Amino acid sequence: MSRYDSRSSDPTSYRDRRSDSGYGGSTGYSGSVRSSSSKNDYYGSEASKKVDLDGLPHFEKNFYIEAPSVAAMTEREVEEYRQRREITVEGRDVPKPVKSFRDVGFPDYVMQEIAKAGFTEPTPIQSQGWPMALKGRDLIGIAETGSGKTLAYLLPAIVHVNAQPILSPGDGPIVLVLAPTRELAVQIQQEATKFGASSKIKNTCIYGGVPKGPQVRDLQKGVEIVIATPGRLIDMMESHHTNLRRVTYLVLDEADRMLDMGFDPQIRKIVSQIRPDRQTLYWSATWPKEVEQLARQFLYNPYKVIIGSPDLKANHAIRQHVDIVSENQKYNKLVKLLEDIMDGSRILIFMDTKKGCDQITRQLRMDGWPALSIHGDKSQAERDWVLSEFRSGKSPIMTATDVAARGLDVKDVKYVINYDFPGSLEDYVHRIGRTGRAGAKGTAYTFFTAANARFAKELIGILEEAGQKVSPELAAMGRGAPPPPSGHGGFRDRGRGYGGGRSWS
Repeated sequence: MSRYDSRSSDPTSYRDRRSDSGYGGSTGYSGSVRSSSSKNDYYGSEASKKVDLDGLPHFEKNFYIEAPSVAAMTEREVEEYRQRREITVEGRDVPKPVKSFRDVGFPDYVMQEIAKAGFTEPTPIQSQGWPMALKGRDLIGIAETGSGKTLAYLLPAIVHVNAQPILSPGDGPIVLVLAPTRELAVQIQQEATKFGASSKIKNTCIYGGVPKGPQVRDLQKGVEIVIATPGRLIDMMESHHTNLRRVTYLVLDEADRMLDMGFDPQIRKIVSQIRPDRQTLYWSATWPKEVEQLARQFLYNPYKVIIGSPDLKANHAIRQHVDIVSENQKYNKLVKLLEDIMDGSRILIFMDTKKGCDQITRQLRMDGWPALSIHGDKSQAERDWVLSEFRSGKSPIMTATDVAARGLDVKDVKYVINYDFPGSLEDYVHRIGRTGRAGAKGTAYTFFTAANARFAKELIGILEEAGQKVSPELAAMGRGAPPPPSGHGGFRDRGRGYGGGRSWS
């Protein structure tokens, strides 16, 4: 019996409906690429094996009914709205964006949660992404972190779950969300719990670094939504604690980060266990070739929505300062910078290595600065405690490796400091994006050494696009000139006038 009682069930058989979902043929799904003039048709080449769909039950995935106010929008009005909100779309039969929550057609139980959360209007990714997702089509969403994409896929997921038959003993989840890090997975779970409670949708979060027992018990009881990091999920599948036979709604969140972290084989292994006529939503902040290649294999005839420019760029609400330094100058520069900016606000400092993270944190504490660190070698309990101390402001300085660069949602991070420059410009953008969130202003400081010179030209492009000042020293490095002599440059002239010293309370 369906949980979603506002729609009548469609008596059409599953075999007859496959052509509507893009899976033709009478014997099952074929992994070959269809030939078509549409550039979107090259998606859908997942696996060379055949998957027999004849024994699988039909499931409903199109829940979108266009509101009269949306239908009344002219093409010109739609185009003007998309331009104003920096929305770019690709695909066949793209639905019009919605301007208000009531235009989406969400059930009352979802609308009540939206009202309770105090949201006033959809974000750009929600405005265009919700109609796309509710239509049941595959979707590629490219949007920066903090854009509201979590609810862009979670609210349609809740509608999707409530339309499916209730779980039977031994059933795995209906919705699977894959995320690169524990922190992001936990953050997604918090939203799933908040918005799924009114319709009694159960969820669990599956990630490594913690005991398996509670996660196993959740899976055995039955949960409609699983949010997971790839490694621990495969462990649970191989131990027969769960299966993916019921998954009809798959989300890959921060796909670019998962590929950066080497999860490509695990993702392929997981997806191979899910029925190919599922609905897949694929989210990424950037669109490098590796991300596009993975999308081609896992999605069929998708919509694509881009918020802002598909080119890598930084949030314009963040002031960016780059200081050319030598490696042995960094710590003294850091202390001087902290003396200038420390006013009790949260400061996030990024390092390249776990060892460096611990060393700098230890040195800062010895020098009287209230610093804690977070990285992949910390236990989950310690990471949770550090994040709690940082969020509350009890320890306003946190050092971190890139494990915290994505999925870390801490409000009011006023400053980000790149003590070590990251290994890619994508990671630079994501690191500094921990500040300037939800419309707030933020400031990022970056130490840039001769060893980072290969990134100078691209970094200059990001600075210029965001209207930031490029120092003559960095400009020279971008032209291939050698770095300036040791000791040149600095942040002291940008002091905030907080009196220096450790005046925090």
